[in-house]
Parts: sequence; structure tokens; C-alpha cells
Amino acid sequence: MQITVDTSALIAVITAEKCKPVILASTRGKTLVAPPSIHWEIGNAFSAMVKRKRISLAQAHQCLDALAEIPIKYFDVSLKRSLELVDRFQIYAYDAYLLVCAVETRSPLLTLDDALASHAKRLGIVVVEVSR
Repeated sequence: MQITVDTSALIAVITAEKCKPVILASTRGKTLVAPPSIHWEIGNAFSAMVKRKRISLAQAHQCLDALAEIPIKYFDVSLKRSLELVDRFQIYAYDAYLLVCAVETRSPLLTLDDALASHAKRLGIVVVEVSR
């Protein structure tokens, strides 16, 4: 079984947030899929943390090393379908890519983002529930 995973869930795991054990249990034995953009989203998130001095560059490197250990299958998504969702929900393209990935792979979505989860449910996507 595949699960579409978003940036919030991956960052929660690699930064050892309290919900990490629940996320790991939810994904055990599953194949994680994501659009290729997730790679850059994570880079952007850590660049913001470094810029704001929330973490050091060395800590960011450790987190990226931990991310590299997580097997993720990257799935190219339809940009046209993504833009249709951008228009429909007035969301960022990066969120639309995740929704299209879940639709096109027929997989549930693992996210900690309540707004993204709400849009997913409106599309009939099963959302893996994880509370922070």
C-alpha cells in the first residue's frame, strides 16, 4: 500500500516531534510517495529555520541526512490537474501537487496540515489522522 506523505509529516519525523511514533506506526510496511517538489519544500523549510536561527546549519544538515534515510518514491503529477485544484481551492501549487499525487496514486494522504487535510477530504482522499 502507498501513502502520499507531505512536508509537515516528514519534518515531524526528522525533527523528532512528539507525533513521530504515531507517524512511524502509520507508515510501517507502506510505500511513501510524494511529488518531486517535496524535496524543495523541505529545503525551503530548513532554510527558513536556519535563517531565523531556530536551528544551526549543522542541525539542518543532520535533519537532511535523516531525510535521506527515508525511502520515498517520487511521482510526477499532472500540472494541469494541479492548477485546476489551485483554482478550485485557492491553494498553493505545492499543496495541489500533493493532492494530485494522492488522487493519481489512489493513496491516502499523511499530513499534519489541517487545511490540506480538509481539501483532501473534499476530493474523497482518505486522510491518515495524526495529531500533533
